[in-house]
Amino acid sequence: MTQKGIKRNILQRVFGIPSTAIIDDSSAWSVEGNTIVVDLDRVPQLGEPGSGVRIESRELSERILVIHGNDDAFHAFRNRCGHGGRRLDPVPDDTTIQCCSIGKTTCDYTGRVLSGPAKSPVVVYRVESGSGKLVTYLD
Repeated sequence: MTQKGIKRNILQRVFGIPSTAIIDDSSAWSVEGNTIVVDLDRVPQLGEPGSGVRIESRELSERILVIHGNDDAFHAFRNRCGHGGRRLDPVPDDTTIQCCSIGKTTCDYTGRVLSGPAKSPVVVYRVESGSGKLVTYLD
């Protein structure tokens, strides 16, 4: 089976520059205890399968990647590769996420490493969606 990838130039790979944007509306999400609540109506980037957003803030101890997967479900991950700590991106037209670095570690939606140098899986968080909200549980 051939792994799909994300096209990046060498500088993007060397510096680990992700293609997934940070949510540009800081009022579109909030931290409530050990959960992150996203107002899906205010985050159009999650409207289509294959899309994703990064949630990064001083309020959070970890960076989070939230995707609307190509399986049409929502998924959330600790946005840190198990190899070099680089950020992750959803792979277009596939059910995987991939490290932004040269090593291109690729994981499935369960966090399992499919290819690349990472020795440990990506941390996956439980999510629930309904009533226009997406709740990510960080415990």
